[in-house]
Amino acid sequence: MQILLPPSETKRPGGSRRALDVTGLALPQLSPQRERVVAALVALSASPEQAMAVLKLSERQRGEVEVNAALRSTPTMPAIDRYTGVLFDAMDAASLDTRARQWLGRSVLIHSAPFGPVGALDRIPAYRLGASASLPGLPSLRALWADAVTAAFAQTRWTFTLDLRSEAYVALGPLPAEMSSAYVRVVADGPDGPRALNHFNKHAKGVLVRRLAEDRPRIGSLEAFIRWAESRGIAARPGAAGEVAVTA
Repeated sequence: MQILLPPSETKRPGGSRRALDVTGLALPQLSPQRERVVAALVALSASPEQAMAVLKLSERQRGEVEVNAALRSTPTMPAIDRYTGVLFDAMDAASLDTRARQWLGRSVLIHSAPFGPVGALDRIPAYRLGASASLPGLPSLRALWADAVTAAFAQTRWTFTLDLRSEAYVALGPLPAEMSSAYVRVVADGPDGPRALNHFNKHAKGVLVRRLAEDRPRIGSLEAFIRWAESRGIAARPGAAGEVAVTA
């Protein structure tokens, strides 16, 4: 089973002195797109006022422009440790044992805006770029990434994919129609039926991935995922076409 996660706007600073190597990231066929976005972000950062306007940054976020300017030389760390926020805090990957982290490295991709989908243990720098940004000199991120990412997914041998991305990141790389997959919607059951969640949606996804990393089950279908979830006391059921509903 492969798992796709969204990134987070908030990121942990620091890392090792090893610089970014886009050719060493998962799905290396996406290196041309990665190089174009990195180059555009670095170039944009040469004009701080323009960068702040394009990235919709406030004056107190001016330092994010400097972060982007140093993308090629700044320290890197595993993506699963770089991101913070509700989902990643709930997963707490740093506290997992070696085997669980190795499983994350094999089984989890985090879909970033500048680098596309990267492996959980791929080393990336801190950056500031969201899925909806439009960088000077480039087409929209959706136009740049979508077809290339879908084609890269199609070249994998994944038996089943659990898609936990937000819809904004799904748009940057839809899964191929023929791929066996399920899109996860976290819901709460109420008197008027199930309803989607926001904050608890992210927390539930983080807890779900942590439990998967701890158990490392062999899952090759939606049915197998639901059976595993039930064995862990997680309520999961088929939702709309191509979806699975997980109750927080």
